[in-house]
Amino acid sequence: VQLQASGGGSVQAGGSLRLSCTDSRRTSSNNAVGWFRQAPGKEREFVAAISWNAGNTIYADSVKGRFTISRDRVKNTVYLQMDSLKFEDTAVYYCAVGLRPVPESSSGRYRYWGQGTEVTVSS
Repeated sequence: VQLQASGGGSVQAGGSLRLSCTDSRRTSSNNAVGWFRQAPGKEREFVAAISWNAGNTIYADSVKGRFTISRDRVKNTVYLQMDSLKFEDTAVYYCAVGLRPVPESSSGRYRYWGQGTEVTVSS
């Protein structure tokens, strides 16, 4: 597994960004993929996760209705569409491959982590 996250940047509040997470070495793994974020001075928190085969999704309450996670199995890529961005969404966003096919919200249930992509939302 080799994860590459991209798509971060600076945007004004109310704007949108789409993050991408490509697993260049995904083989037969069907494990879920999740997005987490860490704001300065805060702990890493769960954002969203998706099961690789069925596409089942879960979201943190703070992003529900604004963010959408999806995956392209041909491209081995998971996306995080972020709409109606708020100042409090500012953070470094990480993608990770889980230990199981079921999407989970606990960071301890994820094994492989990408390097992170920074999102800055100005108010």
